[in-house]
Amino acid sequence: MHEAKTHLSRLVEAAAAGEEILIARAGKPLVRLVAVAASEGPRQLGALAGRVVERDDAWSPDPELDAVFYDGEVEPPRAERVGESPRKSVSARSRKKK
Repeated sequence: MHEAKTHLSRLVEAAAAGEEILIARAGKPLVRLVAVAASEGPRQLGALAGRVVERDDAWSPDPELDAVFYDGEVEPPRAERVGESPRKSVSARSRKKK
């Protein structure tokens, strides 16, 4: 491992040239240093054209999903903290009297 740290740039050059480098600790192989395969150029756009089919009703509203988001309360009821006494609502009139 120490030798790999010391000579890393040299090992990377060797791996890029096609050599397979094994890095070991205490005599046990841990890592294989190999060159990354060259890409075959830019990806071709439209490679899946004609293979992916969208159903006619794909963009139709789903009543069950709409109910989850749009039916019911806007905000859930306020949860009380453990050991907290319930809040008493104070009207605007009672606040003005103080």
